[in-house]
Amino acid sequence: MLGAMSTAAREKTLLLMRHAKAEEGLGKPDHDRELAPRGRRDAKAAGRWLHEQGLVPDLVICSTAQRTRQTWEEVCRGGLHTEFVEYRRSVYLGGSEQTLETIREDAGETSTVLLVGHNPTMAQLTSLLTDGEGSRDAHEALGHGFVTSGLAVLSYAGSWADLDLGTCALTRFHVSRGQGG
Repeated sequence: MLGAMSTAAREKTLLLMRHAKAEEGLGKPDHDRELAPRGRRDAKAAGRWLHEQGLVPDLVICSTAQRTRQTWEEVCRGGLHTEFVEYRRSVYLGGSEQTLETIREDAGETSTVLLVGHNPTMAQLTSLLTDGEGSRDAHEALGHGFVTSGLAVLSYAGSWADLDLGTCALTRFHVSRGQGG
């Protein structure tokens, strides 16, 4: 029993990432929009940054949209890898509450989860989960907007099944930008 409690209470990390810059949707269904060249560079830079920071997910939960899938692919090209990736339509279709429920259901016993999704859900979920707690600098950076390739790093102590509003602290907010033209 004590072992189970310490596992549930240990520090966890939730990484909320907005997909990288996508192409304009001219005549294409939203779900099928692909990354723009800048988006590919930015997502690859995000992968490098995550790897350099030691923020390696045990599980990736990714929207089913083409641009989020491609964001994850480019993050991998930047040097970040994980064995477990789940593609969830609920992250594409759902708002904050449905996305939160997906995390609760899918995260299991993992310690670090990366969710690749969309705005305004990523910004809303970050705000609701942290309720102003955490790094002042991170909250100030987030206050400038949850732009494409933005990454919110949240700390959480508890069971993923109990993840709820106001239970996390925002420790960092990073925006990755790649090089090139």
